[in-house]
Amino acid sequence: MAGHWEIDRKLLEHLAEVSRLELTEEELERFTDQLRVILEAFREIDEVDTDGVEPSFHPSELKNVLREDVAEPWDWDPLGNSQHKEGRYFKGPRIA
Repeated sequence: MAGHWEIDRKLLEHLAEVSRLELTEEELERFTDQLRVILEAFREIDEVDTDGVEPSFHPSELKNVLREDVAEPWDWDPLGNSQHKEGRYFKGPRIA
């Protein structure tokens, strides 16, 4: 197939070099075979006829499950448990 990459030992050695990976001979052989299998799987996917098929970015519809943001009165007195208050404010020590 034109336009497809071929995975060979030379390419894998180059990728390992630019990635700063030190691969053994056994790893080079194993990874070369594994990458060939992976590329073949993608080539099979490329052959599927997708004309007229809408792209699917998510398998299920995304919905906002949050509640509406409605302002509600808040009945809480932050100064209720403090003896050091003056009106609606905390009262601190006098600074000279």
